[in-house]
Formats: sequence, structure tokens, C-alpha cells
Amino acid sequence: MADIIKVEHLSYVYNPGMPNAVTALDDVSFTVEEGDFVGIIGATGSGKSTLITHMNGLNKPTSGKIYIDGRDLWEDPEKIRDFRFLTGLVFQYPEYQIFEETVAKDIAFGPRNMGLAEEEVQARVKETAAIVGLSDDILEQSPFLLSGGQKRRVAIAGVMAMRPEVLILDEPTAGLDPRGREEILEEIKAYRRQTGATILLVSHSMEDVARHAQQILVMNAGKVFCYGTVENVFRRSQELQAIGLAVPQITRVCNALRAKGIPLTEDIFTVEQAKEQLIAWYRKKGEQ
Repeated sequence: MADIIKVEHLSYVYNPGMPNAVTALDDVSFTVEEGDFVGIIGATGSGKSTLITHMNGLNKPTSGKIYIDGRDLWEDPEKIRDFRFLTGLVFQYPEYQIFEETVAKDIAFGPRNMGLAEEEVQARVKETAAIVGLSDDILEQSPFLLSGGQKRRVAIAGVMAMRPEVLILDEPTAGLDPRGREEILEEIKAYRRQTGATILLVSHSMEDVARHAQQILVMNAGKVFCYGTVENVFRRSQELQAIGLAVPQITRVCNALRAKGIPLTEDIFTVEQAKEQLIAWYRKKGEQ
């Protein structure tokens, strides 16, 4: 697979040249392959949100380069708008950005701004609404009458309807109950399956990242602390704890069980993995 995102020596300073200057990103470099699902984690203030706002040109690097689909994001500032259709960004609590009088109109806002024919706009509205679990009868309702979870789906659908090749989400499950969280994440995966899009997910939930991501980018103090597969990153539990992070809760539980003599492997990061190994151990024990 080709790289869809390439970041080279990216640095960003808030208020440069001022006494209150703050370095938010410091020599950040990494690549993301087309179609990957990457979880981005880090303690508060580690640079996660600042990083993702660079991916579609909302912030301009103080130094360094960002390439999206092989093109230098800032080579021609007049074309930066094109990248905002290529890279869709869903902010935290996106439901507060809803403003249209109907759900359908809100989802259609982005595609219409792209200059698409109305027939194509309407097709995308229906297709994307279906992906996020919004029924046809909801489309003509006011989004302000919907539940919090439904409003969030409307906002996410509005970005998906532009069919970005890269979909970036900042804490999309924040404030939702466990069922709502899992539904939103499954809908994001459904969009990825249907379109082949690359997903970047910023999350404080180690469990969500372990269950859904393929790769994890760990940020710390504006730098890339580590970047690799879920297994390789979460095996570094002591190092993660030293920078204010933790492995998934189920991993900690299994570590405790292993310390008591239950033969579990060290690469358990989801409840499903733990369940599989515990059932196998129990059955084997029963046969002895």
C-alpha cells in the first residue's frame, strides 16, 4: 500500500517570537498507509489535537512538510481548500456545529459546497445517513429535536458525505454511553469498509483503540513517543505509564491473573481475546 499521509519534521509553535511562545509539535515525522486505521493517543497537552488540525490545513506548520496523497499540503496555499475535501476532520462534540433546519440539509451542506450536482448530493445524503444508522424519516426532521447521539451521527455524516479519502475524528465517542460509543465506532468502520478510506482516531480510551485500530501513534510533549501495531505499543506498558497513559483495563486484569499462575499470554488487549484464552484454559483444566 502507498502512503496516504507523510509527515516530515513537523514543528508548530503557538505565538512564535513572543514571551509566551509554546512549542506544541516538535520534529514530528511518521507515515500512514492508504486504508489504515490509526489510533492517536497521548496525555492531555501532548499535541494530538494540534497534530490533526495540520492534516487539512487548519494550521500551517512552523517548519516541516505534510504530504497528503503524495502532494505537499502547503506548496500552493491557494489550493488548500482542495485538501479539506480530501481530508475530513470531525472535531470533538461536532453536534454543536449543526446549524441547518433539517437533518438532510445539514448532511448535504458539505457536498453542495463541493459543487456537486443535486442528484449526487441527495444520493450521498441517503447513503451516508444509512452508514451512521439514521433512517429516512429522520432526514426531514430538525436536527435540534434529536438525541445527543443522533445529533453526533448527523455531524459525522456531514463529513462522511464529502467522501474524504482520510477521515480524522477527535474523540468521536466522548460523553456517550458504552453502547453509543461502540455504535459510533462500528459506523466509522463501516464507512472505511465501503469507501476504503484511511481513519485517524484520536481517543483517550485505550479500550476503543485496542478494539478498532491497526496502528497506534503515541504522542508525548509534542513528539512521537512511539508508533506501531497495537500489540507492539501496548506491550510497552511501563513506558506508557511513565508518560501518564495506561494499557487497556482488560490487559491489567489479565496481567494480574497471569501473576497468580493462570497461563495467559502477554498480548491480550481486548475482552474478546481474554474470553477466548480463559475459556480455552478452563476447558483444558476440566479435561485434566
